[in-house]
Amino acid sequence: MSARDLAEPYPCVGVDDDARGAACLLVERRLPALLVVDRAGWPYAAVAGPQLIGPLLPAEALTDPEYAAGFDDRVLDDPLERLARLTVAQWLPRHRVRPPAVTLEARVTHVAALMARTHTPLVAVVERHGDRRPRLVGADTAARMSERLVGGT
Repeated sequence: MSARDLAEPYPCVGVDDDARGAACLLVERRLPALLVVDRAGWPYAAVAGPQLIGPLLPAEALTDPEYAAGFDDRVLDDPLERLARLTVAQWLPRHRVRPPAVTLEARVTHVAALMARTHTPLVAVVERHGDRRPRLVGADTAARMSERLVGGT
């Protein structure tokens, strides 16, 4: 079995897209991570949902657990309003992770090992056409990989 067999279309957003739309996509589709592509369509970042929550909180809530515990949630700024002023690139954490990428022919063990080593819930699957830049086909997700390794219910 290869990456081609596990790959499924995976929604992605561009670095210049509206962060609010990206957040809505993440929530509505219940995605494990946001897959971001650069202006040429190449995988730029794979950011797990929890990493995207931090920028929506007051900075003190992230650095001071006592502040966070006593913070009145009702006074939080509207997160969607805050995101409306940002591009996806501006919303991403400073230390973004470029998603690992494999070709369609990559073996399942290779893809699974990449997920485990990089702690990312998805691996981008690309198709190569000669000397041209590879094209993003979709992604192998941790859920699909688990189905393959453990079995479906």
